[in-house]
Amino acid sequence: MNIKEIAQLAGVSASTVSKIVNQKDQSISSETRERVLKIVKEYNYTPYAAATVSPAKTWILGVLLRSSISLDSTLDGIMQTAQANGYSTLVYNSYSDMEQELKNITSLCKNNVDGIIWEPVTAESLSYTSHFQDMNIPMMTIGPNGGDHSHMIPYEEAAYRITQELINRRHRDIACILKEGRRTSAFLNGYKKCLFDNHRKLDKDLIFYDLDESLIHKVNSHSISAVISSHYREALKFHQLMNTLNYRIPEDISLISLKNDTMEDLAFPDISEISTYTMLNADFGSYLCNKMIAEIEKRTDDLHSFVQEFHLDNQTTVSVPFNLNAPKITVVGSINIDTYLNVPQLPHSGKTVSTSSSFIYPGGKGVNQSIGAAKLGHRVTLIGNVGSDLDSASIYKALKEYGVEPFGVKRCSQADTGKAFIFVESGGQSIISILPGANDILAPEDIRKRQRFFKNTGYCLIQSEIPLDTVAEACRIAHEYGAKTILKPSVYGQMPSEVLSGVDILIPNEDELNDLCPGSSTLQQKTAFLLECGIKIIIVTRGEKGCYVRTNELEKHFPAVSFPSVDNTGASDAFISALAAYLLYGYSLERAVRIATYAAGFCVSREGVVPALIDQRSLETFIKQKEDSLI
Repeated sequence: MNIKEIAQLAGVSASTVSKIVNQKDQSISSETRERVLKIVKEYNYTPYAAATVSPAKTWILGVLLRSSISLDSTLDGIMQTAQANGYSTLVYNSYSDMEQELKNITSLCKNNVDGIIWEPVTAESLSYTSHFQDMNIPMMTIGPNGGDHSHMIPYEEAAYRITQELINRRHRDIACILKEGRRTSAFLNGYKKCLFDNHRKLDKDLIFYDLDESLIHKVNSHSISAVISSHYREALKFHQLMNTLNYRIPEDISLISLKNDTMEDLAFPDISEISTYTMLNADFGSYLCNKMIAEIEKRTDDLHSFVQEFHLDNQTTVSVPFNLNAPKITVVGSINIDTYLNVPQLPHSGKTVSTSSSFIYPGGKGVNQSIGAAKLGHRVTLIGNVGSDLDSASIYKALKEYGVEPFGVKRCSQADTGKAFIFVESGGQSIISILPGANDILAPEDIRKRQRFFKNTGYCLIQSEIPLDTVAEACRIAHEYGAKTILKPSVYGQMPSEVLSGVDILIPNEDELNDLCPGSSTLQQKTAFLLECGIKIIIVTRGEKGCYVRTNELEKHFPAVSFPSVDNTGASDAFISALAAYLLYGYSLERAVRIATYAAGFCVSREGVVPALIDQRSLETFIKQKEDSLI
């Protein structure tokens, strides 16, 4: 900084500045003197500085950073390497202010540093380069504003490779979450370049700077299958948001983020870790320092550009797209709040009974079967209706607790959540009275609007506690998505042939079978009639007698497993859940039926349905003790 530049900043003549700094300012006002001296101090002006600079080394490196969060651990790498080579460091912060930046530059020049590593605030900051050149101070720029020869942390390459990781796993719709900062532009460029090189069209609607409603909509509509994040903290926020919305990472959506090599311990509840690329910022700082010292000492070290090897630190949150994961179970059916009333004997006309105890659980065959399948280890989506009442909150809470995806469950303002009143006598027999509520207004067009939830479905479980035309539509859509259908024909009597023809596996009890096929014909004749309707498998559940299985190739009775009978309300739901679960695991029909009888037996031996549904580990442990060859 020369005397003319100081004079220009102060708005006075060069002679006035000379008089003030040489204390010959008797004729100058105190206000002008203070203004000039303030600028002289701020810009570290020394008279005749260019002529009095000592040529001796100071063994000091200057580091001028753009802001207080600059480059994370890069500064540590610079300082450690400098000390190892006998240099000390003088570090300044421009706080993203060009005026402060110029003051810092003049201070560095005054301190006769041997070399400077500089992160310019803006591209215009490069006009200050002359100050270093005038002092013959070697200079190195870093960051996006450092010009053509600036050294860069390889954020662009990292973003490219992260995006490629997901493309290699067959992801097509990859969103990019950014946070404004020094890495933003480079990260976005890497993302764009990778898409271009893989012949993928850039969708600007998949670039997000906030975790807003548009991002949530993209997730809900399955418009994206993976996300990359420029900052680890933003990735944690996204992961937490997905948890709140009951999405599973990476089963529903994959996530990869950048992470710094040394950083504060960032952790959110229920999030263990995220798949990341760690940026080796300290190594980058060490490289910069070695290159600067080589220039100062005129060494011939062959230091090429900084190179970092990239690899995923872990694969916790990355997988193939959700539609390529293992097939799931989708359940379409009734959603109720069940009220259980324990009575000494079941009520009948003209008889009043008093209850000894009552319990309230989320229920309905849709809820029961979805929770049953989820407890047996499968990804499960439930489709159905609830009301806008307080009971609906209990339903959503229960689904979340057991890991059932609730995205196909919609609140309806025109009806209350369905209710069921269940009387259970001491021997385990029960009768049920149902108030359908919102279940009764689940229409075919509702199922069609939610058809995206059928993607990657292996088995679709349906019950006729919803309108029959809705049952038929659910069967049609399930088949469109390549799923097999299992129907529990409860409530209704006879069913139209167009409904039955869409069923792959029909599971009635004996009363329901008689309603479907009224008359005095035998079990064999009735099931033969149903096979003629296009149904491939009929399984008639017979309580303590076990079940009867009929296909075109198989006719067989399976005995029940002996369990004490406490409440038989949910036996069929437990049976159906286990049957679908183990068929989806690849078990044969006969083995899956046998396993399902164990699941039904466990359910009968406990009160309620949801609390009585057995989990996979308990079921398989018990079966191995009884029939080791079955599992």
